[in-house]
Amino acid sequence: MFLQTLSTSHVMLSRVDAYYAGQLVASDLPIADGAVTVDRGSKTRRSLSLSIADPKWLPWKATDPLAAYGQQLVVSRGIRFSNGAEEWVPLGTFRINEPSGDVHFGPVSITGTTAESSIIDDKFQAPVTTRGYTGCVDAITALIRQTLPDSVIVNQTAGARNPACAVATWDAGADRWDAVSKIALAMQAEIYVDAQNRFVIRDLPDIVNGAVVWDIAEGEGGNLISSARSMPRTAVFNGVVASGENTASGSAPVSGIAVDNNPSSPTRWGGPFGKVTKTISSALWVSSADCLAAAGYALFDAIAPNVQTSLSSLPNPALEGNDIIRLSHVGRKERYLVQSLTIPLTADGAFSLNLRGGKDEVA
Repeated sequence: MFLQTLSTSHVMLSRVDAYYAGQLVASDLPIADGAVTVDRGSKTRRSLSLSIADPKWLPWKATDPLAAYGQQLVVSRGIRFSNGAEEWVPLGTFRINEPSGDVHFGPVSITGTTAESSIIDDKFQAPVTTRGYTGCVDAITALIRQTLPDSVIVNQTAGARNPACAVATWDAGADRWDAVSKIALAMQAEIYVDAQNRFVIRDLPDIVNGAVVWDIAEGEGGNLISSARSMPRTAVFNGVVASGENTASGSAPVSGIAVDNNPSSPTRWGGPFGKVTKTISSALWVSSADCLAAAGYALFDAIAPNVQTSLSSLPNPALEGNDIIRLSHVGRKERYLVQSLTIPLTADGAFSLNLRGGKDEVA
């Protein structure tokens, strides 16, 4: 019902509530402007920018609702149907990072990020090892809950995979989220915080065969008003070198390379596109087979065209940063992976999508 209504006349709703120490301290803040950005390429998957006109919301004390001492903003966007009923979708839970504004005239500007930020901030205070953990998901869960004990970790990989975790060690001062991400990468998955404030472990989406979650189409009954397209070669690679050096296990350094060897591919290795290499590394890859598997996994995403499409359409706030959409315009149907999107919190805000190309379909 929600998706169908996006293409028809409706009233757009948005809501921001402030919490401190788990308690609601301000509800339904008066939003002047704002947006939530979802970006697969960012360490914090979701970020918030918010503007409130009234300067009375500018914090002065550490316990004020919009101060930056652990206060969180829970953001939702919804629609009101013609019968008066409402439906809401969450956009995320954001730690306030920086409130600022003119003390006399405002507005109050606020930025925030999702819970990855708390893991990033909590650097290892002593050397940490994965020794003793049965599987990768167990190690990920432990490292996250050492910082956020009540966090929810959801394993959405195929078959809820939990492969054995190689022994690796991180030094004191190392980035905890980097360790978590590398463990996820070692099991050929990605991890991020979703709109429901959960840490989600998920396989890389299959653009060719995966399910389409939303159709964007022009014409009568469609939701596309206009679109612009560019195709830079930035962030497109046709070779991936994966290397592993595990001092904890005493193993010799290992490596593996995967290249696009499809003769019909526009990014084939050594073809007109050239040779463009991406390098990745992890102490959790202890064999050449591990490195080859990691390189092949990364190559799947690396060779996808970096199509930047600016869309003028009614926003779909339920989209995630790895969803697959179908875009129908100028007589073509194409599948895309959502790389990033910006969801406005006001009716006149701009909705934009950055897409990674996948597969043409017959229009």
